[in-house]
Parts: sequence; C-alpha cells; structure tokens
Amino acid sequence: MGASDSKLVFKKGIFRLSEDKIIPADDPYWASFWELPESTEDIFSLFSPADIRRTRDTALENLETLILAITSRLFVLRHHPSFPHPEFAPERDALNCIRILTRILPYVYEAEKLQSWEETFFWGVRRKRTRKAALARDVIFDESQEELQKLEAAAQEFEEVKPLAEELIDTLIDLLFFADFTLPKPQNSKNKVSYAIWQSGVGCNTPVGTSKEFENNRTEILRLLLTLTSQSMYMSANLLPVQGVKAITYIATCPDKQVVLSVLCSLLNTTLKYNPAKWQVPYNVQVFKDPKQILVAYALQFLLAILLYPIPESGPAQTKKNYFRHFLGRLHRPQDFQFIVDGMTRILNQPMNTTSSYIPGNQSYAKCASEMIMLFWEITQCNKRFRSFLIDTDRSHDFVILIIFYSLEYRLDASKQGVVRMCIFILQTLSVEPNFGKNLNKRFEAQDTLPPSIRLQSFNGTYADFLIQSIYNIITTSQGKLTAIYPALLAVINNIAAYLENISAPTSSKLLQLFASMSSPGNHDLLQSLLESMNAIIEHQYPKNPNFVYAILRNKKKFEALRHFTLESGQEEIERRNRRKKERLAESGDVDSRRGSADSIRSPSISHPRGASALSNVPEEDTFAIGDDDDEDSDGEERPTPAASPPTDQPSKASSISSSIDDTVPTQLRGMSEKARGKMPAGMPTFSRHNSTTSLSSYAAFSSSGVFEPTPQWIETWLPELPLHTILTLIDQIDSLISNPNNPSDTPSNNILRTIQQAEIRGIETTAIRIHSFEWTPLSLGWYESLLWAFVFTSEMQVAKGTIGVWNGTAIKLFRVQEVAAHGPTFSSPRGAVDAVGSNIVSRLGSMNLRGVAQGGTTSTQSGSSGGGGGGIVRTGTGGSSRNESPLGGRSAII
Repeated sequence: MGASDSKLVFKKGIFRLSEDKIIPADDPYWASFWELPESTEDIFSLFSPADIRRTRDTALENLETLILAITSRLFVLRHHPSFPHPEFAPERDALNCIRILTRILPYVYEAEKLQSWEETFFWGVRRKRTRKAALARDVIFDESQEELQKLEAAAQEFEEVKPLAEELIDTLIDLLFFADFTLPKPQNSKNKVSYAIWQSGVGCNTPVGTSKEFENNRTEILRLLLTLTSQSMYMSANLLPVQGVKAITYIATCPDKQVVLSVLCSLLNTTLKYNPAKWQVPYNVQVFKDPKQILVAYALQFLLAILLYPIPESGPAQTKKNYFRHFLGRLHRPQDFQFIVDGMTRILNQPMNTTSSYIPGNQSYAKCASEMIMLFWEITQCNKRFRSFLIDTDRSHDFVILIIFYSLEYRLDASKQGVVRMCIFILQTLSVEPNFGKNLNKRFEAQDTLPPSIRLQSFNGTYADFLIQSIYNIITTSQGKLTAIYPALLAVINNIAAYLENISAPTSSKLLQLFASMSSPGNHDLLQSLLESMNAIIEHQYPKNPNFVYAILRNKKKFEALRHFTLESGQEEIERRNRRKKERLAESGDVDSRRGSADSIRSPSISHPRGASALSNVPEEDTFAIGDDDDEDSDGEERPTPAASPPTDQPSKASSISSSIDDTVPTQLRGMSEKARGKMPAGMPTFSRHNSTTSLSSYAAFSSSGVFEPTPQWIETWLPELPLHTILTLIDQIDSLISNPNNPSDTPSNNILRTIQQAEIRGIETTAIRIHSFEWTPLSLGWYESLLWAFVFTSEMQVAKGTIGVWNGTAIKLFRVQEVAAHGPTFSSPRGAVDAVGSNIVSRLGSMNLRGVAQGGTTSTQSGSSGGGGGGIVRTGTGGSSRNESPLGGRSAII
C-alpha cells in the first residue's frame, strides 16, 4: 500500500467491520481486503488485535462474511485458468487473502465461547447450488412458460460440498505446488498444479528451479497452514492429545499418496539443505531479514506439527493413520539417510562451532536446533532402518556427542529445560538397540577437539566411558534442575550395561559415586535401577571389566551397610547429615545457599522440614508440569530425587513425564512430589503406566498432621527387593584374592586386574537383559506437543527478525507467556556483559521504524537467547517462579 491515503481507506474499512451491524455479502466493500494491502506488514499493523476482537465480539456476522468472502476469492483464484495473471487473477489478491486469514484465525481460536460456532462454520457440511442451478438463475432469453418452470425447479437444486476448512486446506496445499506461483511453469504440461518436490534430496535427484518470489509465496502459505494447525495453542495440554485438532487430523490422514510424499519431501529437503553458515554475517543484526531462514523455520515447524501428531482415538478417525509419519518410516535408501544425517548435523553443529565466540548474537544460528533435535527423535522413533543406519555407520556417536553438548550447555538454563529433557529421552531411545551399546566400546580418539563445555579432563577411553561420565556430569552439575529425568539417565546406563567392555577406572569410580549418593533413604527406586546396571555388567561382561570389579571391592563396606540398613540407622544418618549441613551453613554464613545436584541426591526426603515424603518423591517444580501457578513458593525448597520402577517381568519403561495439568501424574520410574501427593484424595489411584510404581500409601504411616513418616513396614516394601545378591556374592569370592583392595588409588595394578579377570565366580546367574524403553502416554504427548508449539511461538514472536508475530498477544492456554524484567550485565558474568551491550545496540537498530509502519501491533517481543530455537521458553514443573531473563527483557513462554 504505497500512499498514506489508501492506508487510511483500508483502516476506515476495518472500523466499518465492527460499526455496521450487517454488511451484505455482495457489497463491493469486501474487495478492499484483498485489493488495498501491499504487504504482510500492512495487514498486521493496520488490522490490530483490538479491531479483530471488537468485530468478533460485537459483529460476528461481519467476521463470518469476511472469512467467507476471503476464502471464496481464494478458491476462485486457485481455479482461474489464468492465475496468476496481473490483471485477470492477480497474485496480490491471493497473497492478501492468505495474510488476512493468518491475521484473523488466532483470535477465532482463542475465544472459547466460539468453539461451537467455529466447529459448525469451518467443519460443518455445506450446501451450495449445483452448476445446473447456477446456470438456470442466469436466464438471458425469454423462454416458454414450461421451460421457465423447469429452470425454476433446477435453480433449487443443491449439492453437499466438503467443509470450508477442508477446501481451504486443499487449496493451500495445491498452491504450494502451483505453476508460476510457487513452482516454475512446466514445459510440457497444461496442469497448473504439479506435485513436484521443491528441492533435490529425499525422493528427488533433479533440482527444481526456484526464485526468491516463489520462496516468499511458499512462506506465506506455510505460515497460514501453521496458523490453521496452531489451534493446539488454545487447548490445555491434557486435552490436546485426546481431542486433537481437526486441521492437523485432516492433513495427516490425507489418503493421496502423491500429495503426502510431495509435501513431506519438499518440507524435509527444504529444511535439510539449509546451510546457515552460507548466510552468516559478522553480526547478526536484527534489522536484516533472512527470508530463507524464515522459510526453513516454517517448513520444519509445519512438518513437525504433522509428524508428531497422534490421531485421536475417538470417533471414526481411530481407523486412520498418520500417513506422513507412515511414509517417513518407510524410507530405506542409504543415500536418503546420508542426506538426512548430513543436513541435521550441519545445523546442530552450528552452536558447537560458535560456543567460544564472544560476538553478540553470534549463536543465533542455532535458531532451528531445538526443532531439528525433535525431528531427529521423530525419525529415530518411526524408522527402524534409520536407527540401524546410524548405528552401523557409527554416526550415532556424532549424535551422542551433539546430544550431550546440548544437555550440558542448557542444563542450568530454565528456558531450555524442555530441550534437555528431550535430549535425554533421545539417548534412551537409541540405547534400547543392542548394537548401539556394543558400538560404544570403540575408542574415542578426538575428544580433545570437542568444545570446552563437554570436554573431559585427561580422558582416555571409549564412547561408553564418555557417555557415562557425561551422564554423571549432567546429574551432579545441574543443581537439582533435572531431577525429574534422573530415571531416564539411569535407564540409558541400564540399557547399555550388558554390552560394556573395558570401562575405565574413572568411569567405574563415577558409577560408584552415583551409588554412594543414591544409597540414602529416599532414593530406593533410583538405587535399584543403578544396581540393576551394575549387575548386568557383572553377569554379562565380568572378565572384560576388571576396573569396575575393583571399584566395587573398594566400596564393599557401602554395599554391606546397605544390606543391614534399618529405619533407625537411616534416621541417624539423616540427623548426622543435617547437623553437618547446619554447621557448614553457620561457618559460611550463607543461609540462602541451595544445595547442588549431588546433595539433592544424597539428602533423603525425610529430612524435609515439612515432614518425610515417599521415597519416590519428585520435586513438583522439576516435573513436566504445565501451568499450575500456585506452586511458585516451592522454588527454594529442598528437592528430593525421583525414583525408579520396581523390577517386573516385562521390559521396564522410563519416560518420567508428568504434568500438573491433572492430579493424576504418571509415576513411571519415578514418584510424585509431596505437594502433588497431598493434593490427591485418599485412596485415589494414580495414572499409572505399564510398569509404574504401585502406590505406597498403604505402607506409609501418616501423623496426625498428615505428614508422611516412614515405618519399618514401609522399608520392608522395598529394601528386600534391592538386587544386592550378585554384588555381595562377587565381594565374598573376590575380596580374599585381592591383597589390598583399600588401596587409596582408583587405578589398580596390572596384577590385581589379571587376578580379577582370571577368577571364577560361582553362584551368580546370568539374567535376561532388560530394556527400559521410552513410553508415550497422553500426558507425555501433551508435554511433547506443548514443547513444539512453544518453539513455534517464541520463534515467531521476534517481529524484528522478519517474522510477524502471528500469535503475539493472544490468549494461549498451552503455556503461559509472561513479560520478563530487563537486567544488565554483572561483574560475575563478563561475557554476559558483552552480549548485553551488543544485544542492546542491535535491538535499538532493530526497533527503528524504517517503513514508517508500526511493528506487528504487539508489544516488545525480544526474548532471551535464541540458540536452540527455544527462545524464551521456560519449562518448569509448575510454571512457577523460574524465569528466563534476557539482558533486554521481553517475553518468555512458561510451559
């Protein structure tokens, strides 16, 4: 829209929407919505949220007519034989129709009172006049009375057509592959729509020509498709996986194989061929737009929205399946897998390469890293051949390093907790493959080339050594922020334990340090999981792990003490540790200091000032909770550790997902927090999974105040079940053969190692290898989908980077969006000071209004670090007091 007077005309037209009660559908006024605007920014700045809400709440009939007029115009253009033609069927009209719908739909979805209207209007069956009836109404010549009667009868003929939303989605999919609009015009074909894959890669070896204009048009269409599917944001996380979103269901269950494969491969190849390094500039100044990056982000996010979507089981859709996921699982060509792996590592390696850089904003090229990690998990889950390719070619080692990097890099960042948890679950998914564990025994030669954040000092070992020591570092350096996924971390060790060979002395020492930390009351489920791992090493690989056996012998007193554990000895140990802790606090004067992760493992739950909780206690703030604002005061409380599941005959599952969206929290390989347990009615069963821990309420004694108090009977429910037989038998037979097992050195002599290897152990039976798989449930799916949509929201809300803030200011239910107070640099964080100053300059440049148009009609959208694509996502257990505070302030999504 070039002249200011035409903008004024458009703005006056917007006011008329809410001022006139009913505007006729045939009024020429409606054409102004697709004829006047010239850009997306025009529509988003002039058509403000207040305008849309005012029209929605006071003149719904006009909003309904606007949507019908816009969609009808779009349908006409799509079927016009000359589209796109600058005069007869302008491309501008189609783009403006798409932009108007993108602007309006989030405000339709946010209004809970319009749910039934939206269901009927968009998804109800429509009736329209048949073509014969339409022709009968346009009588040009006089006819006989008999002919007129026939024509009048024909004019009343109607036919049922597909719902409006379905026709809109079909039209948008067609426009993604439309000649002269999003694809080059085919030479030997008259068909306007040709489902040609956009770029070479999976399913296509011949590149298709493209242009900046075509890519911009694809971006506009993908943005609207993503908006249609974003109805997920306006549902609660417990309802989303069960009820689903009709738009995603319709797309994912498309029976047309050609359409599915063309969309799937186009989105996949567009994402994986992107090379952020090619577009890099010295300073990532926000005034510069990167249209290619925006297209890649929308393509990846829309692809993920479809791939990870579970088809709701209720209704007729239960017989359908997600064909996008199905065909992704059918990929089998090694060259396709190589292309996928190369594309993923290219993007995921970016933050590793920029970790040591002090240039402000230089890490923003990890923008899509979180979504790329999610895509890697999706392909790993649904394609068994891809998993085999990763493992057989040792590319799994590269991804283990990448996953460890993101886990350690983000472990203390409240805005990246969801990314860290996803990384750990990916490790768990990979670890169930036997060959994965076997291949970890290969030497890790290039450890010194890793970024400092994940490099291990004086390391000399295998990939298994690197993985186990890194898991130890994640647990002991995360300051209690990751207690909810300790079970999943231990499940990884458990899954690979039976295949470990020649683990080093430092690795063995780390395992025994974890055992010592978890031997306290309050951690019996975690302890059981770790003991199972130790037993698997001894039973399956005893001669090949003398360093580990030696480490057990050096800690034999701890195992023997555990065998004779009683309630009284446990309480004495608790009191002794409490005294030591108070003495340390008194000496340091730091009354507000918080314990580290190692202390959080050691400190038993019964030392909690509010009384003892169950051993399977989990800090509610560290579970995968969504919402629940009433737990903000728990941030400073001591945090017990989650628990592992008891042994069962079936493979154990360890997803450890929970949510405060419902009081029925899954308890798989972990337990509930005391606060969550207190919310439950007496005797109420928990939402359990196949192998979740059974309720301990029948064994727990409660005082008159309702506080948990451990009893000898309660201890008897878990202590006899600890798998100590294998280790104690080993100690009894080997201890006498070693002259000085109490040698202060962790590294045994060659003679000792030779003695251990040659010893014959009797009385130890080799048990079957147990697999701890990740299990999906409605709660975990709710967490997973909310994580994706939080990535989408925070990626889009930074208007200054070229996006338009589609969902800014709308009433999102899937997570909370809060303003974050600005804070400046500190002396203790000099690098943060550099980043803060640089980002401040950049943000001021980015906020300059070079067009003379307001930015997107939203308030400040500057979030925290954009690395990993998580933006300002804060995924805490309760949506409580943890915040992601960027140097400049801004918004963060709390999930």
